[in-house]
Amino acid sequence: MCLRVIQPLPDAYEAAIEQLVEVSTGIYTELQSEPLSCCASRYSCLEQMPFRNRPQTPRRKESSKGKRPIATTESRPATPENLSEIVQEHPEEAPPGWAEAQDKIADSLGLSVLLVDGRQPPALVVSNNNSICHAFQSSPEYVGLCDPYCGDAHRRAMSAGAAVQYKCHAGLQCFTMPVEIGREQNLAVIGGRAFVSGADYRSLVDRFRAGELNDLLSSGPFTNVIFSEPQRLEQLAERLDKAARTVAAGVQIPTSNFQSLVSTGSGPGSPAGQPGRRGGSDRVAPAAETPSDLQSEVDRLRGELEYRSHLAESLQRFLERISSTEPDKAYLAILTHSKDLLKAERASLMVFDEGTNEISLRAAVGLATKEEGVGRTRLGEGISGRVLESGQPLVVENLETAGLTPAPPERNYKTKSFISYPITMRGRKIGVLNVTDKTAGGTFDDVDLSLLEIIGPQIAVALDRAEWQERATQFQLMSITDPLTGLLNRRYLEERLTEELNRSSRYNYSMSCLMIDIDDFKNYNDRNGHQAGDVALKITAHCLKATLRSADVACRYGGEEFCILLPQTTQSEAGVIAERMRQRVTETDYPYDKSQPLGTVSISIGISTFGKHIDTAEKVIAAADRALYNAKSQGKNRIDFYVDNLTGSFVAK
Repeated sequence: MCLRVIQPLPDAYEAAIEQLVEVSTGIYTELQSEPLSCCASRYSCLEQMPFRNRPQTPRRKESSKGKRPIATTESRPATPENLSEIVQEHPEEAPPGWAEAQDKIADSLGLSVLLVDGRQPPALVVSNNNSICHAFQSSPEYVGLCDPYCGDAHRRAMSAGAAVQYKCHAGLQCFTMPVEIGREQNLAVIGGRAFVSGADYRSLVDRFRAGELNDLLSSGPFTNVIFSEPQRLEQLAERLDKAARTVAAGVQIPTSNFQSLVSTGSGPGSPAGQPGRRGGSDRVAPAAETPSDLQSEVDRLRGELEYRSHLAESLQRFLERISSTEPDKAYLAILTHSKDLLKAERASLMVFDEGTNEISLRAAVGLATKEEGVGRTRLGEGISGRVLESGQPLVVENLETAGLTPAPPERNYKTKSFISYPITMRGRKIGVLNVTDKTAGGTFDDVDLSLLEIIGPQIAVALDRAEWQERATQFQLMSITDPLTGLLNRRYLEERLTEELNRSSRYNYSMSCLMIDIDDFKNYNDRNGHQAGDVALKITAHCLKATLRSADVACRYGGEEFCILLPQTTQSEAGVIAERMRQRVTETDYPYDKSQPLGTVSISIGISTFGKHIDTAEKVIAAADRALYNAKSQGKNRIDFYVDNLTGSFVAK
């Protein structure tokens, strides 16, 4: 087996990740109704928080002559009555020209950038902030979690005198480094704030699902989630260093020349691997780019933008449709959109059964053989079973060179490359997604696996919901279904009969009801045993269902009695259906049917029809039951009707 280590996302996918917003927000919407703490506990958290991080009202201090005005605050302790968001930035305090340059660099690379002159928040300038960071750092209750990381970033940068990388409590990869902008030597930048692996993202998602971060949901933590790879963070550090030197030189940065400012590359004073090192007496401006170089870069960016747009659209469609409340639709949507996203022709979904410790095929798209022909597999057996047991995804470029056994020829696979991806949630095994036959005969690689890593948490949640919905549906059906015959039970009949009567009364529809009893069933049971009696009940139920229309409702009323609702059916039409049932039963072979008094198993039927004096559920059932009694007293194996007369009494017909 050839297990691939999951690689970080290529930069072409970063923009598409922003489309995770809608489904990520939807996953946790139901959590918002579960309060995490009361105001008193929030106030307690505030009291233990550094004073500078409590909600404050910013106030400008008058500056001394010749000095840039500095930000200060005149604050009062935060209490439950005056809770507010923490101020995040003071852009008016930034060096002239820097805010615009920082915004453009952050937008071009799709990463977050902050300029700080001490502990933050607040920063001087915040660009393209990760919504997760904004949610944490604007919350008086949660900002303390960020203090050892971004809160202390300025001190760490100034102490090291160079770029320092770190991963925060949320799993976001960041760096901080000192920058010199003109005479300002006490400045540092914080850059990145991006997930560089799907595992870090899933870990944070699990914290929300567990309720640990419930109170942050109202802050929109998933409106601008940023993904990246480590190399892009290095590029960001280089571009920020270059921008600092450009702004420090007093050069205005027109939009037409902005590409040269944000282009990749390090000056001699910023060697590779150590972006942004201070003390640049040996720094020189980078060589000017030629028009052909600029045009090539423009063409490359245009192509990348078109690809990102297409990918974002694919992800958007995927995320919008996988969370169906109907299990079958959810399974099909997951497969269809996963297949399209990875540009594959086939996909299958295996679901794990904890009770039997087996996985079985739940849905498939493009499968050459019938789904019924794919058997169940025990955990740890076969490719899917081993992948789910290990929890590690498997990417295979060529199954023969990987030492794997090819699938049977009748499967008609076009290529030898596939991905088998385990779907888990907080350590619980859910299933396996298999994707094969890359379009145009290509092979799957780590790029495809990275995409699955992005959508993996959403697939897991959608599958989990579909499974619960399916179980709920099964439990609901069990509660209204007779376990022996498979017909609906008396409980359902009583609810449905009231609905049909209301509909008939409102729209002046006809409605009929049949009460059916197996003739001499006690004799059949006593002579042949209860097991034979159960078989006779099953056969009779099958005969009744076989003669009904799709809108008709067949129920087991109790013992050997059955009840049939016939919506929008007149008395004469009900008689035709009843006669068809009677004939079907008498013509059907039953075990021991010759032992019956009539020489065959038969039924008697009583019919009532909705009318002026038969207008409640109780009256409908009572009328049909009295008609049934009359049919049995008249010799059995026959049909009788009841209609209401002008006085409201019941008369046999």
